[in-house]
Amino acid sequence: MRCPNCQNEDTKVLDSRPVDDATAIRRRRECEKCDFRFSTYEEIEILDLTVIKKDGRREMFSKEKLERAIRLPFDKRPHNDETLRKLLSTIEIEIQKKAKDGEISSLDIGDIVMKKIKKVDKVAYIRFAAVYRQFADVEEFKEALEKL
Repeated sequence: MRCPNCQNEDTKVLDSRPVDDATAIRRRRECEKCDFRFSTYEEIEILDLTVIKKDGRREMFSKEKLERAIRLPFDKRPHNDETLRKLLSTIEIEIQKKAKDGEISSLDIGDIVMKKIKKVDKVAYIRFAAVYRQFADVEEFKEALEKL
């Protein structure tokens, strides 16, 4: 890790701690040249995962796309970035577990997202479900609300 102060490439780790329910690690570091101290944050990244869309197309998994899909239903809800970051991490872990041979269907991803959002915020869950399930009419929407 390069020192942000002097750009030296030799730094040592002073302390490592799990954060976000052990889905990431915070490392306290010190530059061996100028003694500048700083922290780094490491989190899981899903690599080489292909998403199979409803129409059969395949595309690479995009964390940014998943994050946008999760943040949208939480708009104007009482949750902070840390809560959403933890939610995103737990969803990514579930996706990684469910993927077979480096592939997962967009339907499986949607189901995982719905289950995780439901645990955090019921209103955000309904917002996400309304788009994801593409309710045909008001009756379908009412049924979903009643089940909730």
